[in-house]
Amino acid sequence: MNIIFTNHAKLEMKRRNIRESIVTNVIKSAEQSINSKNNRVIFQGKFFDKDEKAEMVLRVICELYEPEIIKVVTVYKTSKIKKYWIEG
Repeated sequence: MNIIFTNHAKLEMKRRNIRESIVTNVIKSAEQSINSKNNRVIFQGKFFDKDEKAEMVLRVICELYEPEIIKVVTVYKTSKIKKYWIEG
């Protein structure tokens, strides 16, 4: 699997203090994968954020190219678990 980060994704990861290794782990071992518009997929996973001292959801918005190429468009973490997490 080849994961490519856009400049925007890199900027947001730096701004939001999200390490590339965490993003890669969420993509490879996503707890949830949600199909979105424009051939995009949202990979997400829960984690405990030590800085925020709270459980968060990391959302990784990607575009899929070929079976083995994933382009990360943007990344963000949120404490709004009920809003984004799909139960069941």
